[in-house]
Amino acid sequence: MEKKRLKEEIIRLGKKLYDLRLAVARGGNLSSRLAQDTILITATSVSLGELREEDLITVDLTNPADCANKRLSTEFPLHSLIYKKFSGINRVIHCHPPLTNAYFSVYDDLEILTFETKLFLGQIPAVKQFTPSVTNPEEVINALKINNLVAIKNHGVVSMGENFSEALYLIESLEEAVRMAGVARLFKKEALNPFEEELKKNLSPPSAPTYEMFSLPHIEAIVDLVNKDDSFARWGDELDLTVNLAIKLREEREKAYTFHFVKGKIAEIARNDTAPFVISAPQEVWRQVFLGKLDPFVATTQKKMELKGELTKLTRWYLPFTRLFELFKEVKIQ
Repeated sequence: MEKKRLKEEIIRLGKKLYDLRLAVARGGNLSSRLAQDTILITATSVSLGELREEDLITVDLTNPADCANKRLSTEFPLHSLIYKKFSGINRVIHCHPPLTNAYFSVYDDLEILTFETKLFLGQIPAVKQFTPSVTNPEEVINALKINNLVAIKNHGVVSMGENFSEALYLIESLEEAVRMAGVARLFKKEALNPFEEELKKNLSPPSAPTYEMFSLPHIEAIVDLVNKDDSFARWGDELDLTVNLAIKLREEREKAYTFHFVKGKIAEIARNDTAPFVISAPQEVWRQVFLGKLDPFVATTQKKMELKGELTKLTRWYLPFTRLFELFKEVKIQ
């Protein structure tokens, strides 16, 4: 019964992708976890808009014979690796959104224009590809550790989630975001976008000090930078940013710090996680945050970071915290 229900769900989703023009002809593939090591996946050379139950293959990922089925798509190794690496993921969508493909064929980074894009999408990793199918799935896996949605240059996107709705909403949001970025450029052609501006200035002088991530000197350097930042101080004062927020490496208690914010200033730091709001994540996730490749708001909504406390309450201070996370990347880590 569960398998039949999932097949019907995949068939409906395939038609929806086709109707939205996010998939055309025989492009794209869908998969769903049936059990811990068993998935359903669309067969090769089928149209997502005209799927039938016999187009869906059951694969035991621990069975070599199943994994060698000649009806499997060339993207099967990517799907199987996603399910092996991300235990909380139950659905995967791979398709070829036309505007997204066009955008990432000429740009490496998404130009973020709206609060919604920043909060729910963040910076989308773009993986280079040199073949018609994904022949190096490990690169995509590494990118999916940063964001649940990845653009594969000159090819398409891969989106994963606990359910198909989560994965589809990310794809739809990205297609709309690149549409807005394109239209904005038409309105003001002479304006340089942020990535063109990057070419005109050196934001990382070779002499800038670097710190061991999550060391006390690293956190103290962040505090010093934040307390000198006019934008953070202004927004923090206007919005009465007075709260305790802790950040910590998951399963490493000695590497937790609580920031005591008072009216837009960090008045004190403590080496603990005793705070009403605690953001925790593994080391590899925090590294992407401090490198500026992952927005903590996005990471929290995509469950790559854990938040103790209500996100909706933190968004009251969205502007100063967004600035805080921008300043994180200005303090260079080793």
